[in-house]
Amino acid sequence: QIVLVSGHLDSWDVGQGAMDDGGGAFISWEALSLIKDLGLRPKRTLRLVLWTAEEQGGIGAEQYYQLHKENISNFDIVMESDEGTFKPSGLGFTGNAKARDIVKEVMTLLQPINVTDVYDNADGTDIDYWMRDGVPGASLRDDLSKYFWFHHSQGDTMTVQDPNQMNLCAAVWTVVSYVIADMEEMLPR
Repeated sequence: QIVLVSGHLDSWDVGQGAMDDGGGAFISWEALSLIKDLGLRPKRTLRLVLWTAEEQGGIGAEQYYQLHKENISNFDIVMESDEGTFKPSGLGFTGNAKARDIVKEVMTLLQPINVTDVYDNADGTDIDYWMRDGVPGASLRDDLSKYFWFHHSQGDTMTVQDPNQMNLCAAVWTVVSYVIADMEEMLPR
C-alpha cells in the first residue's frame, strides 16, 4: 500500500522553476528525508514522485498513471504541492466524508504551527487521474498573495523561497504523509 507525495520538475521556460514547482518537489523530498532521519517506519510505503512535463499537458503523470493504475486499490492517498511553498494554511482534500473527517483529525496535530484547515477539493494536474478514479487526494494550501508575482516569470528563482516558510510546508507534508501511512486502515473510499 502506498502514500504518494509529489511535486514536479518542469521549470517554466523563462525562469528557474524554483517556486513552480521546485518548492513542491523539495518539500516532498524533505518529508521522506525527515521520516527516515527520525527512524520512523510507517505501515505503508511512502513514495516520492517528482513528476515531469506537467506544463506540457501532464504527460509524465499520465505515463505514471498508465504504468501503475492496475494497482490503484493499493494507493491510500496521492498528495501534490503545486501552488508554491509560502506560509501554509492547510490542505485541499478530495475524498468522501469519512476520509475527510480522518484528515481533519490528522490536521489537528499541526495546531502548534497553526496549520489546521481542510479545504474542499485537492488540486493538481499530476494527481487528477488518481482522484478521478476515487483515490483520496490532498494538495498543499498556502498564502498565494505573492504566487503570481513570480509564476511563469524570470523572477521564479531561488530568491523567492523563504526557508522558514518552506520548513513549515515540509512539516505539513511530513506529518500528514507519515500519519496516514501509519494508520491501521487505509483511508475510506
